[in-house]
Amino acid sequence: MRAALVLLVTTLAAGLVTASAASSAAAAAPSADVVRTGSGLVRGTSEGPLRLFQGIPFARPPVGSLRWQAPRPVRPWGGVYDATFPRSQCAQIAPAYGGSTTYGEDCLYLNVTAPTRRHGRLPVMVWLHGGSNLTGSGSAYDAAALAGEGDVVVVTVNYRLGVFGWLAHPSFGSGTGNYGLLDQQAALRWVRRNAAAFGGDPRNVTLFGESAGAADTCASLVSPTAAGLFHKAVMQSYSCAFPARTMPAAEADAASVAAAVGCADAGCLRGVSAKTLLERFAALGAAAGPVVGDRVLPRQPADAIARGRFNRMPVMHGNTLDEMRLYVALFYPQPITEEQYDDIVLATYGPAVLTRYPAASYPEPRIALATIQTDYGGPLSTCTHLDAYRLLAERVPVYAYQFADREAPPLIDAPGFDEGAEHATELTFLWPNLLGSLTEPQERLSDRMVRYWTTFAHDGRPAGWPRFRDADDVLSLSPDRIRPVDIAEQSNCAFWSELTG
Repeated sequence: MRAALVLLVTTLAAGLVTASAASSAAAAAPSADVVRTGSGLVRGTSEGPLRLFQGIPFARPPVGSLRWQAPRPVRPWGGVYDATFPRSQCAQIAPAYGGSTTYGEDCLYLNVTAPTRRHGRLPVMVWLHGGSNLTGSGSAYDAAALAGEGDVVVVTVNYRLGVFGWLAHPSFGSGTGNYGLLDQQAALRWVRRNAAAFGGDPRNVTLFGESAGAADTCASLVSPTAAGLFHKAVMQSYSCAFPARTMPAAEADAASVAAAVGCADAGCLRGVSAKTLLERFAALGAAAGPVVGDRVLPRQPADAIARGRFNRMPVMHGNTLDEMRLYVALFYPQPITEEQYDDIVLATYGPAVLTRYPAASYPEPRIALATIQTDYGGPLSTCTHLDAYRLLAERVPVYAYQFADREAPPLIDAPGFDEGAEHATELTFLWPNLLGSLTEPQERLSDRMVRYWTTFAHDGRPAGWPRFRDADDVLSLSPDRIRPVDIAEQSNCAFWSELTG
């Protein structure tokens, strides 16, 4: 059960607009809304103090013979490209709790939000969305607060997902299943070439992401092919100390997918429809995400960090107070009894954990189960995050946080269950109205968080935030109080360390 919970990661689906990518044939004189990129002119829109450019191609469509190939440079265009609306999300099957299913593979587009007025070059923040590397879209995120209040240029990115982004079949010839990671790095190269045209500084780029986007940011933090492409990193709710998939495991998944569609090689696989591939991949429960064992990701992130073999830079890293309440609510939509809880904990963890986490100490058994899973054992867990903070802090500045607003808008509404500060609840405080509206105290917390994230982007030091040196240097973020807390004590990390050896 715990393995299944680890594999299920949130989909943040909204605003998923499907449209064909086409450029305007009409030429236009450059204006505040027209920018010259390396591939041609693009026209966006002005919205008060901000300019918005949507659906800009950063790589050639990965279709036909380019399916499961590294992204290729986009072909220049004539005239002015219409960047006034978002393009398609990458092919994906919507989960039961929201979003849209699409089969189009022409999806390598990004969106730029930039202040209209500026003094000098501004920091650039490049966002990688969550969704288990299976779902999501860059266009779902409104960057108005970060760009407008933080005086930064924000870029949100689409990247190949699921079977198209992370399949590692030996017949592909490239020796990698990291096509989604390569897409993200291609977007970073686009930023390096074009940031200045939007008022951004290509020498001051922050890569940040949540959930799967954080896992991918961890991967690029240690990826040799990402060296020099960004200068600061923010990982939200996915620990850099958690092991990534190995190449043998990824190749086994790929073999299962190929067998399910009756193929033995790349030529056959490239002829299978997107719909069939997506459905077979989903039916098999195949994993998606960075793969260790090729030139893009030669080492496990934790091992690379411990050896100092990573792209050194300031890091912000954190999770939420009740991460796993989301997944417990999904797996157990109905209440469980104390007897059922005891059976689950004994079978999964053993008697010592049951003694440490008795159901009677919590409002209900599902909350107790979620507390165990949030404290230890998976990529979202607090103790696993603490491992990452300690590894990173030996070599680079680290700023650690825990989002703790238990009244925040949840990702899903689970009737009769207190979602608390579950996975993804911090997002609405950075991206307005993503999961719901905020109260006045929450708006004040949102303002503080936007300031923290953007001051970090400016100079690598979030305003008024202690640098991480030990477990009690983690900043708890809630409307009631912002203060350092000792997450090791709070999450029983010494107990878990002793128990697991």
